[in-house]
Amino acid sequence: MKYAEMFRFGAEALERAGVREAELDARLLIEAVCHTSRNDLLVHGDREITEEQEQQYREWIALRASRIPLQHITGVQEFMGLEFSVNENVLIPRQDTEILVEEVLRELTDGSRILDLCTGSGCILLSLLHYSNDCVGVGSDISQEALAVARKNADRLGIRADFLCGDLFERVEGRYDFIVSNPPYIASGEIPELMEEVRLHEPLSALDGHEDGLFFYRRIIGECPDYLVRGGSLYLEIGWDQGSAVKTLMEEAGFHEVRVTKDYAGLDRVVSGVWF
Repeated sequence: MKYAEMFRFGAEALERAGVREAELDARLLIEAVCHTSRNDLLVHGDREITEEQEQQYREWIALRASRIPLQHITGVQEFMGLEFSVNENVLIPRQDTEILVEEVLRELTDGSRILDLCTGSGCILLSLLHYSNDCVGVGSDISQEALAVARKNADRLGIRADFLCGDLFERVEGRYDFIVSNPPYIASGEIPELMEEVRLHEPLSALDGHEDGLFFYRRIIGECPDYLVRGGSLYLEIGWDQGSAVKTLMEEAGFHEVRVTKDYAGLDRVVSGVWF
């Protein structure tokens, strides 16, 4: 079968299954199978693909039609211009989270010590270390399975980082210039309303922020002064409707220069502050 014909088969199959952005996912899957780029569909759509490629593509389309996340099928996700391994044990890196990394990079200085809580795939910590000089990074997560993914990503990117298994600060020692986190922040009652791809295939422990979604923010904000140097900063990713609440929590805890940063859609995305 020709490349363009195979793509059209995939797009139509995903459309029938009700998958959002069916054409985009069909294109990304065929590019992953054939190791091609977007231009191949436009310029080389009449090329024949191999039987093995056709079989794999049909299998991947069937998986995506059953609501398996595309990134779990390909095993990778791009974030901050880097490719990260992902699986069902970690939250898939989102473009929104790049706002957090970009905000920290604006203030990060050479040789800084960085602590990443709820590190998951390690995408935040490893991106910060990749785009900085001589910084020291530690990632903490309660899931051993998630940390295995983070360590794999550190190895494949050639970045040195330490990873600890524990509940937030449980095994953390010393003080840091920057503490960053994208903690679970979805209210428990909202979990059933999430897309099937998220609700059924991403780890609940990385999503559920308990009753009001603020459980982990209260813990992190309350405990982190014991782990920040004077003048150190805390950066937290938040849900679109949590900016005011998290800002208040940080101000009441004694943080200074607390600000809310919006994402490219104009929604509240990051709250940060300085500890003196």
